[in-house]
Amino acid sequence: MSRVVELARLMQGNEAVAEGALAAGVRFFAGYPITPSTEVAEIMAEKLPRLGGKFIQMEDEIAGLAAIIGASLAGVKAITATSGPGFSLMQENLGFAAMAEVPCVIVNVQRSGPSTGMPTAPAQGDVMQSRWGTHGDHPIIALSPASVREAYDLAVRAVNLSEKYRVPVILLMDEVIGHLRERVVLPLSDELEIINRREPVEAPADYYAYRADETGVPAMANFGQGYLYHVTGLAHDQKGAPTNDPNVAEQLLLRLHDKIYNKLDDIITDDRRHIEDAEVAVVAYGATARPAKQAVKEARKRNIKAGLYRPLTLWPFPAKQVEELAEKAHTIIVPEMNLGQYRLEIERVVRGRAAVQGVNRVNGELIPPEEILAAILEVV
Repeated sequence: MSRVVELARLMQGNEAVAEGALAAGVRFFAGYPITPSTEVAEIMAEKLPRLGGKFIQMEDEIAGLAAIIGASLAGVKAITATSGPGFSLMQENLGFAAMAEVPCVIVNVQRSGPSTGMPTAPAQGDVMQSRWGTHGDHPIIALSPASVREAYDLAVRAVNLSEKYRVPVILLMDEVIGHLRERVVLPLSDELEIINRREPVEAPADYYAYRADETGVPAMANFGQGYLYHVTGLAHDQKGAPTNDPNVAEQLLLRLHDKIYNKLDDIITDDRRHIEDAEVAVVAYGATARPAKQAVKEARKRNIKAGLYRPLTLWPFPAKQVEELAEKAHTIIVPEMNLGQYRLEIERVVRGRAAVQGVNRVNGELIPPEEILAAILEVV
């Protein structure tokens, strides 16, 4: 009990992200303030110097992501935070980070769009952009929290995954979770699993920057440690030298894909409520999962076999888990604060084995439990 009393805090979602990143070892932040993510930058500006870290306010979001890529190449765990308009500006550098295999974390606290939209209103309109915003076939990991404590936990996990797999990771928040305040009990530092990038064991003369072992993830030498290698967004060989050899380019892109998709059991996490006997399954993520949970609870009170599947990992898509839902439930309901972005992906995987129905809002307001419950009642 003494530990709970000592560590219980009233915390905002954006604050939890900053605290989680710091606990994971982040010591560099570069970014440009933008509603509704600004608190992440403010807290990092205050706390990083105390920990020997660095905070830089950049001239724009393009420079923000470029700076954290540079910091990461120098061996420092680094993040940036933004919202929709800034996330759009980051896409070219996001592709560079994926191609050059630079670990970094981008926190995107979604707001209503497109364009500047409604800056203080929640939305979930960046789901597909987080997967396909930058061009080409590229690996990406995107995580979505539904509570303040989960914002902390997934910030730690985002940093760990980026370091383990040498990939940019997107923490896909939304305004509701970013500005929500909840009582949380944070883990002690010795309770956290902290993952650092794997460093080379060979001598500098024998080092190949993009030569992978059976994991598909190359060891990463930090700039300034005596290892000479080339970093480029061009297709490249194991030394990092640009190439137009189609075989080398294809092997590279397949490895970038496989290092993520061969490890889905490690990367994909979720939360399941009453799924075992569910005849109607609700799939919800982020803030929308909160009213969805209440709607399922109310349906259960009416003896309706409803369940909630909540992906914490949005990308890579939990295809196996959704296919299992379609084997049990006759209908999958997908509430989202967009016009059906994740629903389309679910329909692609389900392939008609279950009906898929959306509950959508784009007016800058959270979907209430009553709307989701009404959708459940319509299909039973």
